Amino acid sequence: MKRFLAPLGLLLALSACGLQPIYAGGSNGAVARGLAQVEVASISGDEGWLMRNALSDRLGRGNGEGGAQYRLDVVLDDQLEGLGLLTDDTIGRERRTLRARYQLVDTSDGTIIVDATAGSDAGIDVVGSEYATIAAEQTALENLTQEVADQIVVRLTRTLRAMQQ
Repeated sequence: MKRFLAPLGLLLALSACGLQPIYAGGSNGAVARGLAQVEVASISGDEGWLMRNALSDRLGRGNGEGGAQYRLDVVLDDQLEGLGLLTDDTIGRERRTLRARYQLVDTSDGTIIVDATAGSDAGIDVVGSEYATIAAEQTALENLTQEVADQIVVRLTRTLRAMQQ
């Protein structure tokens, strides 16, 4: 009998800890509906196009009804710098850094709800083939865009969740 009571007691203690799923209610939950009300403003450049698409995919824009309640303004800083010098004075390694400064704005009154930054970086090996190096740089940009978009959405999710409590 003790074998059955111990797990039951632990289960009851866990339910009383106060943790709640952030996406409670699934796509009809308050947080998911709030994220769907975020419109991503245009972002300049190729990296901006990638970022806007990544954010729109994650926010579920289009699942919301009517106009957007929030606007997400993003400014990107994409840097590519050479690091390792080889014996023949050529660059052997590069670092690509993508930083985003973003603001979540309430469209009804222009209030800035979130003003934050997110960023990530990646190392790239420079090889003998220029095509392979360019492809690696582009792949790094695509991956960094995904990582930074994830960081932004997590922050927005936490903010929208806090606003509902």
